[in-house]
Amino acid sequence: MGGRGNLLIALLEVGILEVKYMKMKLCALLAAIGLCAGNLSGCGGKTPAVADTSAAAKSSVVELSEAELAQEELAEGAYDDAPAKNTQNQESGSLGDAVKDGMEPVSADALKDGGYEVRVDSSSGMFRITECELTVQDGAMSAVMTMSGTGYLKLYMGTGAEAEQASEADFIPFVENADGKHTFKVPVEALDKEINCSAFSRKKETWYDRVLVFCSGSLPAEAFADGEAATAKSLKLEDGSYTVAVRLEGGSGRASVETPAALRVEDGNAFAVITWGSSNYDYMKVDGERLDLISTGGNSSFEIPVRVFDRKMPVIADTIAMSEPHEVEYTLVFDSTTIKKAE
Repeated sequence: MGGRGNLLIALLEVGILEVKYMKMKLCALLAAIGLCAGNLSGCGGKTPAVADTSAAAKSSVVELSEAELAQEELAEGAYDDAPAKNTQNQESGSLGDAVKDGMEPVSADALKDGGYEVRVDSSSGMFRITECELTVQDGAMSAVMTMSGTGYLKLYMGTGAEAEQASEADFIPFVENADGKHTFKVPVEALDKEINCSAFSRKKETWYDRVLVFCSGSLPAEAFADGEAATAKSLKLEDGSYTVAVRLEGGSGRASVETPAALRVEDGNAFAVITWGSSNYDYMKVDGERLDLISTGGNSSFEIPVRVFDRKMPVIADTIAMSEPHEVEYTLVFDSTTIKKAE
């Protein structure tokens, strides 16, 4: 009986396995039927449309994978939950209007040798740069970018398609800093110029196109070689009151500021009164320094230092128009050719 009993048990186990297998096939069949029914009902019972293989369809697939990547890395703390402050388009590799209005690239020759904090605009909120140190030396520039997380393993200074054809020696590997964040040291061809960069995702093992702009307006005036930056001193503005045209960029594109703005010069330093088109801002930040309202009535107004004219100057404004206060990054450009004595 022992041998027959073992044989019976074996047959029963095989039968159970077969039942499980049939159940799996049945579930798969029912899922397929449900999918087909959904396609047919959506088309009024007609033959389902042929899958779209156009570039637009492929683009949407890329965007979906990017969104999935962001969700995965957000769960790991690789990204802040807020969108990147300096991003025009979080999904694409295009920076949009980051460089426009006749802005000229700034080469290393226009700067003094040294190390400077610099703002970097990225084309993707999924490639978020929290800090960046620019080094200028012997007519060349490089930068160490600190990322918000650990989602990317290496960079290539070019497009993703070019990276796929490049050798490992052409890639820039990450270096982990004391805080466990990934940093990358990259060459900087010029400031105020769109630079192609592709990033290799640790999760997806895929190259993603990015565009970077290193902003000259975020540098201190003393970083520029003599005659390369328009400042109150270089413009030889005497102490007194003036007006100057100002242009605002960034954010959603709906915000506005009054122009011309009141300009005050004291001891060779310039200060401008920025009055917003609404009363929804409670403070601003320039170079990390918080600046509070100068008046409590009417639209929000602040007096801010003007470090440089004719270049994009990064600022932050905190809006209370949303359900929660939210800091938004903008740039201001003060046009030195419009400076006039106040009447």
